Amino acid sequence: MVDKKAGFQDPMDPSVMASLKHWGDPLATPAVAQMDAEVAVDCGWGRLIFGQTFKDPQRLARVLKREREGRRDIALYVREPHVVLSYAPQALFMDPSLTYRLDFRHYESLPGAPEGMRIRPLHSDDDQRQIDRLYRSRGMVPAYDGFYAKLGNKPELTVLVAEERATGAIIGVVTGVDHRAAFRDPDNGCSLWALVVDPQTQVPAVGEWLSRTLIHEMMLGGRAFMDLSVMHDNHAAIRLYEKLGFAQVPVYCLKNKNPINEKLFVGSADPEQELNIYARLITQEARRRGIGVEVLDAEGGFFRLTLGGRSVTCRESLSELTSAVAMSRCDDKAVTRRLMRHEGLRVPEQLIVDAGEDEPRLADFIERHSQVVVKPARGEQGRGIQVGLATLEEVQAAIAQAASYCDKVLVEQCVAGDDLRIIVINDELVAAAVRRPPRILGDGKHRVGELIERLSRRREAATDGESRIPLDDETARCVTRAGATLDQVLAQGQWLQVRSTANLHTGGTIHDVTDELHPVLRSAALRAARALQIPVVGLDFMVPDVAGPDYAIIEANERPGLANHEPQPTVQRFVDLLFPYTRVRPEAADGAERGAE
Repeated sequence: MVDKKAGFQDPMDPSVMASLKHWGDPLATPAVAQMDAEVAVDCGWGRLIFGQTFKDPQRLARVLKREREGRRDIALYVREPHVVLSYAPQALFMDPSLTYRLDFRHYESLPGAPEGMRIRPLHSDDDQRQIDRLYRSRGMVPAYDGFYAKLGNKPELTVLVAEERATGAIIGVVTGVDHRAAFRDPDNGCSLWALVVDPQTQVPAVGEWLSRTLIHEMMLGGRAFMDLSVMHDNHAAIRLYEKLGFAQVPVYCLKNKNPINEKLFVGSADPEQELNIYARLITQEARRRGIGVEVLDAEGGFFRLTLGGRSVTCRESLSELTSAVAMSRCDDKAVTRRLMRHEGLRVPEQLIVDAGEDEPRLADFIERHSQVVVKPARGEQGRGIQVGLATLEEVQAAIAQAASYCDKVLVEQCVAGDDLRIIVINDELVAAAVRRPPRILGDGKHRVGELIERLSRRREAATDGESRIPLDDETARCVTRAGATLDQVLAQGQWLQVRSTANLHTGGTIHDVTDELHPVLRSAALRAARALQIPVVGLDFMVPDVAGPDYAIIEANERPGLANHEPQPTVQRFVDLLFPYTRVRPEAADGAERGAE
């Protein structure tokens, strides 16, 4: 797992452990006179302000109020937070997060690590856009442009990345701050910040091993303990940190009241918490613009947005602006295909069948196309769809299953390539993402079924409960076709695809490719949306290469999910459509840093 070239050593080496004994109790009161004064470390996403280095609470309040726009400053180790707040009660608030501490004397390292990734220091030539995408996907603030190029001059900072071995993609990042290097900390501590894991990765335990590797590095540097701040309701993260040996300590932090932190000091209406993530993202964006939100049916995803004399009722991304005619064109996949073909757009060949379909006609269709897709003519979220069927028996069984979702069943030419979702809003191509089926990574210990359940839990956590991998007949069929069984122990390092479709709701992952899209694909998506006469649509393409001109359009979705398309502004463009005069101008690039002043 660890990049040997980076010089990482065994943190449990006797010489390392001996150095730790020198520092005594990590909870001891610091000797303030030994510290540098008024220290604020630029971390890219904002400043980490060390409250114990400030003697004057009013001075600390003034420094914290000088936060730059688009940044998120944090004042930690504030001894008298109530006094600091008294000097700026309208500008500052106490962050509802918890501080956890790991005493390195009690840390237990683990041998080995999961296959599929390596952890290394961030390189100067790493693509910052990859890292920014991870932070935006988690609603976190990315570093300003050019920040990582300065790390060579910042000995107090350590930035590690997790890299997927198969693709070289960065799938996780963590930052460590060495307090000794930052301000001559007499307590000899360090802290962990900005841990992020790609919500789309299928490599397990990325966050755990980023944390462990950072712990090892700080132990090798002779630090005595590590602190971190975690939101009080981030139960998954708290479980991870407690597993590593962290324990809560009474340390608090202060932040500025700004749009980034707004939900932490304002809160949100209780009815909105019952909405799913697709609806809630829209209502949160509306509230940020001063648009009123009324939840009509949380379970169904219905809400009403109101500003001035204008009201619009929505069901997630489906609004009153979509006509019933446009919706019906998307609802029936056979109708969608005919309309696309009429417009000169490329679509796969298709049969409309029922359970009693004439066998010779069906057998001839299968023979001509080798592999086919069976799906109900109406439906969503991948229900009833089976892909890659090659025999008459398989197809007939799939038709019977699809018929339980819709009387009309489609047998379609199976088009090879990547599953591409393109979002068009108000005649603008806003986002494009490749969707990939879920796959598991063997560890030589656990059965296929257990690995699927573990991946399903991670996908569910990453998507706020929207993505799960069902252990159903389709999953079993896909595993069997790959030459495995659900009860088989998968060899260490072996990848196994466990679903044939890439639908998000059945465990698929979404990877942004907006900037890579070929002009022909862009044009086809816009033409398709105009043909449907629909203001918001998610178009499903099959493409051999997103950078090439070849494609086939297989579906149109009148209520596409706008989540998981970061960093593309899908939710913002949707609210722009509904209330165009609230359109938010893009923020100016923030490439500057500032210290305590």
